[in-house]
Amino acid sequence: MLMLADLAADAGAALAYSAVGIVLMAVGFGVVDLLTPGDLRAQIWIERNSNAAILLASNLFGVGIIVAVAIWTSEGKIAEALLSSAIYGVIGLAAMAVAFVLLDALTPGDFRAVVADGEPHPAVWVTASAHVAVALVVAAGLT
Repeated sequence: MLMLADLAADAGAALAYSAVGIVLMAVGFGVVDLLTPGDLRAQIWIERNSNAAILLASNLFGVGIIVAVAIWTSEGKIAEALLSSAIYGVIGLAAMAVAFVLLDALTPGDFRAVVADGEPHPAVWVTASAHVAVALVVAAGLT
């Protein structure tokens, strides 16, 4: 039977993991906003730009994957999970940013402009997939 102290400890851990994940997602939002032209908030919530939304969603999903795997592989060691979530989360965000810049450099046209364009573009799905793939690679480094 789960004791009240165990429940409180687990709830505290969940709050701490959530805080780290939310901070990393906020940083991820900032990275995507920095790498794309214009105001990302306005593009998604006011202009309803699906290209920008897909790109941001893939970044946030990638961060979630990394944090979840860090927690999963920590074997109940809360401090270790929080630290590895933070470290690997930052590594993942940096790797996703590098992948974004490399794809932009290696493909025809200006991908940054594609993201800002309100017209749906298939290249956004390629970059979004790269974000998730990079996150999976970083998460695999935790095991």
